[in-house]
Amino acid sequence: QVQLVEYGGGPVEAGGSLRLSCGASKANINNKCMGWFRQTPGKEREAVAAIFSGSSNAWYAKSVEGRFTIYNTMSRAINLQMDNVTPEDTATYYCAADAGCRSFVYGRPDNVNYWGQGIQVTVSS
Repeated sequence: QVQLVEYGGGPVEAGGSLRLSCGASKANINNKCMGWFRQTPGKEREAVAAIFSGSSNAWYAKSVEGRFTIYNTMSRAINLQMDNVTPEDTATYYCAADAGCRSFVYGRPDNVNYWGQGIQVTVSS
C-alpha cells in the first residue's frame, strides 16, 4: 500500500513562487508515475503535471506549462515548483501515483490508484 504525504502550500501573492513536495511512505514507489491534480469547488479534478520515477521527462497541463516544474528529488519523493502563479492556480492540490502516466495525460483521476490528502494553495491578486 502506497501512502502519499504532501508538504508546502499556503498563501502566495500573484507572480510569486511556491513549492509543493510529495513523499511516498511504506512502499517502494519505483516504476510508478507520480504527479499532481488540483481541484476547486464545483469543478472536476484537473491533472497538472506528472513524471515517471527516475526520469527527467515530464508532462504538464497547458495551463501551467512554462511556469511549473515537476522533478524527482529522491527515489520516493517529487517536488512541484510553481513560479509566476496566478489567482487561477488557487486550488487544493493532490499528489497522486499510478502505474503509468496515462491517468494524468488523459485527465482520468478516477483511474488513479493512490492519493495524498490534499493541500491548499491560495494565490491572491
